Amino acid sequence: MMEPAPQCGTDAALCFIADCHLGKLAKYLRFMGYDTLYFSHIEDNELIDLASREARMILTRDRELSQRKNAPVFYLDPITLGEQLEILACRFDLEIRGDIYRRCLVCNTLLQTIDKQTLHDEIPERVKSHFDFFQRCPSCGRIYWQGDHYRNMMAFLRDVIEGKTCV
Repeated sequence: MMEPAPQCGTDAALCFIADCHLGKLAKYLRFMGYDTLYFSHIEDNELIDLASREARMILTRDRELSQRKNAPVFYLDPITLGEQLEILACRFDLEIRGDIYRRCLVCNTLLQTIDKQTLHDEIPERVKSHFDFFQRCPSCGRIYWQGDHYRNMMAFLRDVIEGKTCV
């Protein structure tokens, strides 16, 4: 059984908010197990208030936001996801941890393990016949298993994180 995730604001937790330009990055950070909020639309002041209240680092491509003195902000200049992840891996010592794939990629909620016998018609029979481990998001109901999407994301992360060159 997985240990509960550390709460934002504790020494053990590294929590982020990805701004509206970084939706794909938010998805990968969640996949890696990092508590990452994402809003497609939110005012800068609300974003800063939330980050301060919850001890989160704002990740942004917005130069103006990154220059705000009262904000915990990290500016990401690169456009590509691989470069963004490599920079974050170097700056925040991100790694592929044992608790990977514990958050919903859509809403950031911690996933719950479920018995495949309870899935009835929610997933295709061929998926049930090939996989035994399933998780469900208690908030949005999305179901996860370690199929092609999982393997592709893992391969991408291994290339980026394990191949990083921190300067």
